[in-house]
Amino acid sequence: MEVTDIRPMLAPMISFACAGLVFLMGKKPFWRNFWSLSAASLKLLVVFTMLPGALKGTVYVFRLVEFTPGIGLAFRTDALGMFFGIVSSMLWVFTTIYAIGYMEPEHAQVRFFGFFALCVSATVGIAFAENLLTLFLFYETLTICTYPLVIHEETPEAMKAGRKYLIYTLTGGAFVLLGTVLTYQLCGTITLSKPGILSLSAGPAALTWLFVSLIAGFGVKAAIMPLHGWLPSAMVAPTPVSALLHAVAVVKAGAFGILRVVYNVFGVELLRQMHLTTWLAYLAAFTIIAASFIALFQDNFKRRLAYSTVSQLSYIILGASLLTPWGATAAIVHIANQAFSKITMFFVAGAIQRKTGKTCVHELAGIGYQMPYTMGAFTVAALSFVGVPLFAGFVSKWYLSLGALQSGQWWFALVMIVSSLLNAGYWFPIVYLAFFKSPPGARLRIDEAPWTLLAPTLICAAYVIMLGTTVDVPAMPFSLARAAVQFVFGM
Repeated sequence: MEVTDIRPMLAPMISFACAGLVFLMGKKPFWRNFWSLSAASLKLLVVFTMLPGALKGTVYVFRLVEFTPGIGLAFRTDALGMFFGIVSSMLWVFTTIYAIGYMEPEHAQVRFFGFFALCVSATVGIAFAENLLTLFLFYETLTICTYPLVIHEETPEAMKAGRKYLIYTLTGGAFVLLGTVLTYQLCGTITLSKPGILSLSAGPAALTWLFVSLIAGFGVKAAIMPLHGWLPSAMVAPTPVSALLHAVAVVKAGAFGILRVVYNVFGVELLRQMHLTTWLAYLAAFTIIAASFIALFQDNFKRRLAYSTVSQLSYIILGASLLTPWGATAAIVHIANQAFSKITMFFVAGAIQRKTGKTCVHELAGIGYQMPYTMGAFTVAALSFVGVPLFAGFVSKWYLSLGALQSGQWWFALVMIVSSLLNAGYWFPIVYLAFFKSPPGARLRIDEAPWTLLAPTLICAAYVIMLGTTVDVPAMPFSLARAAVQFVFGM
């Protein structure tokens, strides 16, 4: 049941208004922090008010303006969009608290928090986009607004990373725009309100080119190899920005876009008939393994995290490519599972850097004695990525494996096993260094990060456990994922 409601548009507009207030009044730290936290909390409240209806099958729709018949700015909160919207809105609250503490000694804080809010506004706009044009406009807004955050340090390295980021992501945006135009030409609509709007009558060649165009466009931000090059370079940005890139906004926007292409533009039945996702599944599997191998040899803490993100994002793409209900379930829930696990790790990396100045893995000997709660949170996230039961990552790997068996492609279940072993190979040595080694001649004492850095870290780590233990609990994220899968597969 569809209901006209302003809340799908109101949610991204709250962040947009916050950015305006920060730019106008943000020179005073009190008001900058007040508007940032107030807007984050208010937007989360607005999104949560739509959750009960979404779980019952209600879809909230708001059409802002129509440029030509069938083409305009419109918002829609179906189950898939709500899932992404809730994750990004919730993590914005935690990241804002973290950023207030982390960025205190930094320069240009007005610019930082203003564009920070604009990025989250664009992300929620992507989640609630009713059609490809609306999605594209917010997708490109996200690219432009993230650039000042990537180059925040204004060093030559940061400026180079910013240029690389723009080249990659703007090129990807051009492919999304091309795909949007081709979609309208082939079927006369660009809506995302149906489980597939294209048909085989459009012609196999045209459909193949369209699929490649849209996957390439969204695949840049989703960091599919070989389109991932911008992501490790962007690690020169401040840690809250890295967390935003890897868990809340940019990379998730790309992965979410691919889910929309697979389930709402093409639809499962058409893709099965054309076998278009076979190559995408193999590319995702390659990315999962190759990026994990590269991560093994990264001594810089944030670069190891970056290559882990490249690997983990392709779980979402692989799950979608399987075209099975279990695979779709894994793809959707991993949006949250990866987000909370990875943002925990980035919060830990930032806290260690702020407290000790250490940025490399080999420097972390004994850090678990100095910052036990911080490294305890890291251990929780590491166990999740390895796929230990009772942690969020296990749920993703379990349903991906079931999806692989359901599709008759059992070898993708082996990819999950290899991925788990590789994750253990580059996360557990950090845990070992932190808790079982001590730097020579050093006197270690507990000296945790300030509460503004520690509290968000611990809360996100707690969510990693919650997401791994509440699969059957009503009204939890898994329920939304199940509702989205039922819509896509007509169950």
